[in-house]
Amino acid sequence: MDWFAIVKKHYKAGRYTDKNVAVFVVSQKITEAQYQEITGLVFGAVPTVFA
Repeated sequence: MDWFAIVKKHYKAGRYTDKNVAVFVVSQKITEAQYQEITGLVFGAVPTVFA
């Protein structure tokens, strides 16, 4: 499964936030570099709180 493409599509459509995308990094579905490519942010630079 191409998690990167799926997450990117949903992020661009506004269905995922930066924090939602971070969940995929933590669960090792995408890399930190892919997170940055999708969101334009450096992973870990913005505090991420999982509730």
